[in-house]
Amino acid sequence: MIVKALRVGLGQLIVFLDWISRPAKLKRDAVAQAHVEQAAKGLSLYQFHACPFCVKTRRTLHKLNVPVTLRDAKHNAQDRQTLLDQGGKIKVPCLRIEEDGKTTWMYESKVIIEYLNKRFSAV
Repeated sequence: MIVKALRVGLGQLIVFLDWISRPAKLKRDAVAQAHVEQAAKGLSLYQFHACPFCVKTRRTLHKLNVPVTLRDAKHNAQDRQTLLDQGGKIKVPCLRIEEDGKTTWMYESKVIIEYLNKRFSAV
């Protein structure tokens, strides 16, 4: 019980620290931002709200100004089941990429952040 309370408390602290230290969004002209928003329509991030690796991934999305649908794999049973059935495991963060009629499930925050930086920082 004490361990759970510590974990919840630390999770909320991580979310709070993220909120007060969030980086500025990348500024693009309207045409470039519209292109990013169109490209991001095929992306969904399966995550837990207070997971440090998920927070790190969401910070990158915020910094790159990429609007991605967030899926709560902890509290939403349907999102959790989709992650298990289609992604193969319940592990977060997980980026679901739908492109050219195929779906890719990308795990590991480091890999996701590298992908996001390559795809959206130069746009």
